[in-house]
Amino acid sequence: MKKLVAYITTGFPDKHFTVDLINSLKENGVDAIELGIPFSDPVADGPVIQEVNKRALERGYKIQDTFEVSEKVAKNIDTYWMGYFNNFYHKGYDFMVDKAKEYGVKGFIIPDLPYEEAVIYEEKFPLISFVAPTDSKERIKEILKNPKEFIYLVAYAGITGAEKKEDLSEIISYIKEITSTPLYIGFGVNEKTAREKAQGVDGVIVGSAFIKVLLEDISNNEKIKKISQMAKNIKEAINS
Repeated sequence: MKKLVAYITTGFPDKHFTVDLINSLKENGVDAIELGIPFSDPVADGPVIQEVNKRALERGYKIQDTFEVSEKVAKNIDTYWMGYFNNFYHKGYDFMVDKAKEYGVKGFIIPDLPYEEAVIYEEKFPLISFVAPTDSKERIKEILKNPKEFIYLVAYAGITGAEKKEDLSEIISYIKEITSTPLYIGFGVNEKTAREKAQGVDGVIVGSAFIKVLLEDISNNEKIKKISQMAKNIKEAINS
């Protein structure tokens, strides 16, 4: 059974909604949550996630919101904190590790922390390894010497939410040769693309497709229903 990971920005429209949405996603086939920590300059993300980060911060998001959401959901579904390194550095990396352990968070996803710099932090807490189509086989082998939890394969060079296609069959085959760690693909995964992108990998990561609904001018209940149905459709598609 291929896995579905959902990226959700913490605290938009509020932290209580985030908890309700995650609970509904779990009931509709989502296997893990990438709980986004809002940041003012999310450089790896496209305009949709940039906008939801901006709105969450404008509504008064605090890191405590992520802690409170995690306390409620992490015991029921695998939860990973996704954030830019500034968030972890500002609060103190060891402090963030202690909080993550306290709430049962499984690992950190930090897209702007290169492997060479991540090495000194990965001994303290699981860091999800990123692999990109632009990486050489030598670099991939180095990055995946000791992968944690799962490997995040970036579907293309660029930002989240773009409609790009690259032939990843060679890189997927190579990764499968050197490690048995689950391989999940992210960037540009939605209801239309999920089945194709899931070929050869162990799961998909969906973010922008869900976040677009968060930004729609509909009720919170409608947002939860719409995103949950989308998740159910994607889970069925990647396993059909």
